[in-house]
Amino acid sequence: MSVVVREGSLQEALQVMRSIPEFTQSENLESLRSRLANRRSLILIAEECGRLQGFKIGYAQDSDTFYSWLGGVNDSARGKGIAQLLLDEQERQVRVAGFDWLTVKSRNQFAAMLRLLLRNGYWIEKCEPKSNPLQNRLYFKKSL
Repeated sequence: MSVVVREGSLQEALQVMRSIPEFTQSENLESLRSRLANRRSLILIAEECGRLQGFKIGYAQDSDTFYSWLGGVNDSARGKGIAQLLLDEQERQVRVAGFDWLTVKSRNQFAAMLRLLLRNGYWIEKCEPKSNPLQNRLYFKKSL
């Protein structure tokens, strides 16, 4: 596998996001920029043979905690370890930047993401129940 994980742009992340069916929200460049405004942020892109295959966007919540906000991998590229590569690089850069904690929010419906987080030492900090249990929001945290 010749996947490269590198820092990228919001435009690249949006391009990948639009190719992932799980992203039903209509994010656009302005909404992404607005969320990251005046925050330390990190945008990672996974690229394979010149094709954008995955992304991860996060930002500082405070001086100790970094929030992994959005991320995903194209359907056609799943099962190749790309999500793990993105997670590893995010953790590495966040640790080097001096953060002590990494937080993530996901939902029951994204089982692969839940397994990835648990496999990598994240613990469930809180559950926000919804009327449909698949929509329950799970809050994860990891000490770096």
